[in-house]
Amino acid sequence: MKNVVAAAALAGMAVSAQAADLPLKAVTYKAPVSSVYDWTGFYFGVNAGVGVGSDRTRLSIPNITSEQTNLSPFGAIGGAQVGYNWQRQNWVLGIETDFQGSSQRDDHTCLFVCVATNRLTFDRKLDWFGTARGRIGYTTGPVLGYFTGGFAYGNVKTTIGETVLVGPGGLPPLRAVSASFENEQVHTGYTIGSGVEAALGGNWTGKLEYLYLDLGSRNATYTFANTPHTVDTRYRDNIFRAGLNYRIGDVATYAPPPAANWSGLYVGGNVGSGYGRDRSSYVVGAYNEQFNLTPKGFLGGGQIGYNWQSGAWVAGVEADFQGSTQKDDDACVTLCTPGLSISLNRKLSWLGTARGRLGYSVGSTLFYATGGYAYGEIKTDVAANTGSSSTTAAFKHSQGGWTAGGGIERPLQFFGWIGPNWTSKTEYLYVDLGHGGDSFVGLGATHTISSNVTEHIFRTGLNYHFNSPVVAKY
Repeated sequence: MKNVVAAAALAGMAVSAQAADLPLKAVTYKAPVSSVYDWTGFYFGVNAGVGVGSDRTRLSIPNITSEQTNLSPFGAIGGAQVGYNWQRQNWVLGIETDFQGSSQRDDHTCLFVCVATNRLTFDRKLDWFGTARGRIGYTTGPVLGYFTGGFAYGNVKTTIGETVLVGPGGLPPLRAVSASFENEQVHTGYTIGSGVEAALGGNWTGKLEYLYLDLGSRNATYTFANTPHTVDTRYRDNIFRAGLNYRIGDVATYAPPPAANWSGLYVGGNVGSGYGRDRSSYVVGAYNEQFNLTPKGFLGGGQIGYNWQSGAWVAGVEADFQGSTQKDDDACVTLCTPGLSISLNRKLSWLGTARGRLGYSVGSTLFYATGGYAYGEIKTDVAANTGSSSTTAAFKHSQGGWTAGGGIERPLQFFGWIGPNWTSKTEYLYVDLGHGGDSFVGLGATHTISSNVTEHIFRTGLNYHFNSPVVAKY
């Protein structure tokens, strides 16, 4: 990133003399055009994106079962924000509050309690949420990279449906009895995250942001068929969104530099985080458990690409390869007494993509969309136990699919440490690696696990351009 240096261009000065014996005309000055972007002031705007939850939930029924799974509400979000910034040299402090509507929902989870006809379903929704946060960032002219954190709140609705077979004295003839139990409550907690915001021209800016929400935990008990049920659950959410802000104040006089020269070859590295949402099923005998595996962790790797430019429009191709620490080793434990207990461990070992990019350069900032092919290696470890005997299985294979996302790339001269050939980027990718399944025979039965593998990735990277971008000196 570059230091913000106050600069003004004197537009012109004209001096003329009518004659040697006439007085000189007064010197006149034209209004300067600013090349310094000042972030100080109020702003308001709108945003849209997606949210994916990872709500570890445990259901306990004494002397019958103890089920553990991850509820993973997923859906679109959208809302509005308002805030204020204070800028001191290169540093920007701010406050921001936002409110979001949400379509996040998970109604996939279906668990069977010891008998295949005794079924229990979950329906988890996040209807809306909001935050009130502080921001601290470092600016290089019209680009602001920042961290943010503060208070979060949201309305969570959970519906549990259960069906059991009952009869006189527990004997045939049996009949199905169903009921549902609903809880809706506003939960509070905290949020942390990061993002990048950049000038679009005039008073407008665009941003790309990630937020992690922790809305606490809850323990509740209800009774069905004369049996107490205890549900212990937590509420965690990952928000990926893009936003548009209108800045109130005199920033329209800012003159952006010419579009950077993005043409040519570049190489770089990146780090970030990934959150999986693998809708899965496990079939053994009469049981068909449906749940989510949610591997999460860090990613890191390298990328190489090439850009072609026409005016401010930039088209390119990019390939990357990532190592990953993502895993879920507690996502679903199925315990039936006196029956079968099953535990699973899901990992994403590595991930790669080959994508096209299409962007538009506003001054020296490139806003782009990207999409293409994705592939990765998925590992699944299974352990099954009846108490008197046990069996294990391990599966490893690669899957291919597609990816789509977007990002912001800009010149990087942080404290003058890095030269003009370097850029930094912040990027979101959605990855779908398709459907896969594995089977094995153990404990006298065939076990089959299948999953749809999807990923949400938020990462930042550095690129070295062999054809140096044209960078204005802020």
